[in-house]
Amino acid sequence: MKPSQLLLLLLLLLLLEVSYVLLQENNKPNFVLMMVDDLGIGDLGCYGNKTLRTPNIDQLALEGVKLTHHIAAASLCTPSRAAFLTGRYPIRSGLTGTLRPGVFFFNAASGGLPSKEVTFAKIARQQGYETALIGKWHLGLSCESRDDHCHHPSIHGFNYFFGIPLTNLRDCQPGHGTVFQLHKYLPCWTLGMVVATAVALHLIGVLPLRRGMLQGLLVLVVAVTGLTAGFIRMIPYFNCVLFRDHSIVEQPFSLENLTRRMTREAVDFIDRNSAGPFLLFVSFLQVHTAMFASAAFRGTSRHGIYGDAVHEVDWSVGQIMQALERLELRENTLVYLTSDQGAHQEEGLHGGWNGIYKAGKSTNWEGGIRVPGILRWPGKIPSGRQIDEPTSNMDLFPTVVQLSGASVPQDREIDGRDLLDLLQRRQDRAHHEFLFHYCNSYLNAVRWKPQNSSSVWKAFYFTPNFFPKDQTTCFHTHVCFCTPEYVTYHDPPLLYDLWRDPSEAVPLSPDTEPAFHTVVAVMKEAVEAHQRSVKPVESQLSAAHLMWKPWLQPCCSTLTQLCQCHRNQEASTQHG
Repeated sequence: MKPSQLLLLLLLLLLLEVSYVLLQENNKPNFVLMMVDDLGIGDLGCYGNKTLRTPNIDQLALEGVKLTHHIAAASLCTPSRAAFLTGRYPIRSGLTGTLRPGVFFFNAASGGLPSKEVTFAKIARQQGYETALIGKWHLGLSCESRDDHCHHPSIHGFNYFFGIPLTNLRDCQPGHGTVFQLHKYLPCWTLGMVVATAVALHLIGVLPLRRGMLQGLLVLVVAVTGLTAGFIRMIPYFNCVLFRDHSIVEQPFSLENLTRRMTREAVDFIDRNSAGPFLLFVSFLQVHTAMFASAAFRGTSRHGIYGDAVHEVDWSVGQIMQALERLELRENTLVYLTSDQGAHQEEGLHGGWNGIYKAGKSTNWEGGIRVPGILRWPGKIPSGRQIDEPTSNMDLFPTVVQLSGASVPQDREIDGRDLLDLLQRRQDRAHHEFLFHYCNSYLNAVRWKPQNSSSVWKAFYFTPNFFPKDQTTCFHTHVCFCTPEYVTYHDPPLLYDLWRDPSEAVPLSPDTEPAFHTVVAVMKEAVEAHQRSVKPVESQLSAAHLMWKPWLQPCCSTLTQLCQCHRNQEASTQHG
């Protein structure tokens, strides 16, 4: 072969290789993953709600697949989101603890999702995807200094971030109170009770005190109480912080029109990256307290500000879907919508509806972890289907990873299972035989779907103490706690068959279920095997990691200037 012919052949082979790579890139689907905060499964029309209008989400379900047995891996925000991103039970990454409750309460805490964890965004970015997180993070920010941002979304695979590193607290909306209403547990109140008792004993002559000592104790109580009250008043400046990438946009942020702004950010990201492939994670601040809705949605529902917020979320979903339609990306985009856990029943009138399911957020009753699961991918996933098999929000990790062209990591336990065969009707049964439910670091319950059986067994090893006892909420604490003084242990465990009793109304017994002891024994073996697979890691929700550290406080000015700023520049001015 002549040199010129050989060169031509090599050029043709190179051209074919480039064409193949480009074809592979173009065939990679885009991902739009949407997570609503504290949305109840009963809040959506497609799941049976008759009094809230959710036409855009209902249309997604009509055009795709609706999962009716979709389970959040935890019943609180921080561990649930860690599991969603990594496909792993949160105890494997240290996003559990033994304190109450198990979430981050400060931007200036040092805990967070460890950098060694692998998220679907990190793998997608390695596969050539543009990635973005719009909205809530709640998985930590910094470790040793306020600017190291060791837990920032960018460390975990997101090229672009517009949102809040913590969560939408009551403190972020004037007039909505504070999440630190549990101040009765703060040291100043204990100190106050001690001093008050000492003064009372002094006045009746039982405990003689010197005048100077008595004055000193009173001054100490006033000082500690004043510092505590002042700190709580500063919470909006410390915790209500809006970021664009690594820069603070607003501190404290204004909730007014924030969903509209985040929707615009999401649409702008799709516009900028329409050539693909891209992965967009829209993590709504709504419908978590503090409740808010833009002016256009206030008063539009029969359920107060909560219903108005649901209407606004549905509008936002519609705007994002319209952007995909306008850019002709509908057929090449896998869309997923879920909630991080069930509706927060302790919020009373400001909480959502979990349908027929018992209790809500912060519990492992079905109302706390049974969440919406809707997936749409026209031409790839059959439309109008309902799947009743147990699935998990951890399943999105292997599904996204494999569709992006990568392989699921083999160097760690991955608890999620690829959904594609189930979605595309290549199999009828879910890959999950067992699902394990943690309350903080405590294994609370286990779910078992035996092969060749319609039953779905669920065993509780302890349950929260409701207040009052005939209710399904923990109103006295705002959430249900997992620590021993707040739960009741069960031996043998409480056993339910969710196929026959999805509301978990009546526990089974050996008298009412002949297979009781056999079922409990099988589940015990599964629990023991699972626990052997859990390797000890450092808890990111320990007291040391949860506490407020002033040197980690993100601040766009100085602490003496109350960390205030408003640098509201639109994404279009930042990215062209």
